[in-house]
Amino acid sequence: MAVRKPNNSIHSVPASGLRNDGRTFKNPVHIRREYDQNCRNVSLANEANIDIGLAGGYLRAFDGGGACWCVVVVIVRLLAGDFMVIFALSIMLAAGLAAEVQPSLAAIEFRQPQLASAYGKTVIVYGGGTGIYFAASPDHGVSFGPRVKVAEAGGLALGRHRGPRVVILRDSIVITAVAEKGDLTAWRSTDGGRKWARAGVVNDVPQAAREGLHAMVADTKGNLFAAWLDLRAQGTQLYGARSTDGGVTWSKNVLIYASPDGTICQCCDPSLAVDGKGQIQVMWRNALSGSRDLYLAHSADGVHFSPAEKLGVGTWKLDACPMDGGGIAVDHGEVVTAWRRGSELFLAKAGQAEKRVAEGKDVAIAAGEKGIYVAWAGGKGLQILTPGARAPVQFAAEGGYPNLVALSDGSVLAAWEDMGSIHTARLPEGLQ
Repeated sequence: MAVRKPNNSIHSVPASGLRNDGRTFKNPVHIRREYDQNCRNVSLANEANIDIGLAGGYLRAFDGGGACWCVVVVIVRLLAGDFMVIFALSIMLAAGLAAEVQPSLAAIEFRQPQLASAYGKTVIVYGGGTGIYFAASPDHGVSFGPRVKVAEAGGLALGRHRGPRVVILRDSIVITAVAEKGDLTAWRSTDGGRKWARAGVVNDVPQAAREGLHAMVADTKGNLFAAWLDLRAQGTQLYGARSTDGGVTWSKNVLIYASPDGTICQCCDPSLAVDGKGQIQVMWRNALSGSRDLYLAHSADGVHFSPAEKLGVGTWKLDACPMDGGGIAVDHGEVVTAWRRGSELFLAKAGQAEKRVAEGKDVAIAAGEKGIYVAWAGGKGLQILTPGARAPVQFAAEGGYPNLVALSDGSVLAAWEDMGSIHTARLPEGLQ
């Protein structure tokens, strides 16, 4: 019987179980399963279970070696007069107890995880349907606590690098997401993520952020900066805003960059970081002279930005949007970028030639104690290149949209989505 991870769950996997033999993690730790509130869960011994969604109208069964337990539970439910089980059982019998019916629209598929770690806290945020969800780790990413629903955000932009972002301040946690018909909206928590309050809208022209692609960063003084693809004028431009009160209010929006050709790349997410000098570094994909290359600019005050500087020596002639914006990290004070050109991925520093990493897409980057980690999706599942490694290794056979964050102990935590579930794993350096 085929086994498939259930939707609506968070899994955590110990880095010590990483294998380079095509089977990725050994003995993954299943931290928790979460189901839509409209669904009823029946859990059986030996990982054999059947979940019947009465309101959602779906059936999922998987077997870890004890399919007969499913039959026992169904018989008990039949004797109790549960007619929905009769319906579900007929589906199972028709499929020989091996079929899996996809969840209906009532089930929530979690997508686009984003991590943050600072001031002794490690957290994750992700989207599901029109909801924004948050969880905190009590042990630096080894496991995660109960899921908290931050908000029901109508019109939530989610997918292809669209989704919520999160930063941790000394006295609060701030989440931003594009929702409400195209407004970049902020929510705050001052109790570690247990309760959330809407803080307001970042863009000062209604619906200007409706493309849904944005980034957010915090400096060591507690100041926030957000950047997004903006549609207030003809063509797509890059705008930004800062907050000096923990996301309660946001400044007048500033134009970071406008392409002389009329638009930047319309569907690639921007990236933000704060370098060792306290300067805001912003990266985006441009649309200039028929090429879709990555550019970098910086600012000391979040108002005045330097001229745009192209990254890398080569160029990507493309009359389309690859929907892949790359990532940026600060390694011992120095800015390092990761991005895609064609089918290849590169690392680059400002003013230097790019260095090829591998073939792939949806690259993520983080700077750990020993150096740069790079993760991406490719033909061999999700891959990771760690400091000191001669070649990348697979850390997940399936899944997409990896996200990385450096932890205080020098390691790096990864998160990714896979078939409606969110997964995490701690990654040490030097994996071979």
